[in-house]
Amino acid sequence: MLVLDFVNSLDLRPRREELDAPAALAAWLAARGLVADGQRATEADLREAIELREAIRTLLAAHNDVPVDVEPASAVLDAAARRTGLGVRFTAGGVRLEPSATGIRAGLGSVLADVAARMADGSWDRLKACRADDCLWAFEDTAKNRSRAWCSMRTCGNRQKARVYRARHLPSNSSSR
Repeated sequence: MLVLDFVNSLDLRPRREELDAPAALAAWLAARGLVADGQRATEADLREAIELREAIRTLLAAHNDVPVDVEPASAVLDAAARRTGLGVRFTAGGVRLEPSATGIRAGLGSVLADVAARMADGSWDRLKACRADDCLWAFEDTAKNRSRAWCSMRTCGNRQKARVYRARHLPSNSSSR
């Protein structure tokens, strides 16, 4: 899923940044067919992409009851949509969102179009960022009741359960007098 792949281009545990240089951004977009092979990106393109990615991550964290401010994140998406010329296009009796920009901005516009399409079809609310503040991995909540909080119960969920268990069952370090 494009939007999840984009957000997860930064893995916080262990820290692995796929978009660590302009050329890496161009390669990431080209690998997904969003820009032509050999397209060049600038430092400004990279800054815009990372700002966009982290704004999307913030919105996904809000879906998981993480206390974040969604207004600045929404403003980042709105500004990026204007820069990419994202607009409605009517083709073959259908409608789709498409950027009018070219190059790297067009690729980023395609990511935004994916976000907008998911908002429109109702699948956006199922996309979340893990509640673990050292993870924030983006995932699709496939639980029937939309109750998933962790990217994985084997990792983040298990760590949280262990923390809660220890807090309840281990004796306090404070001594009574």
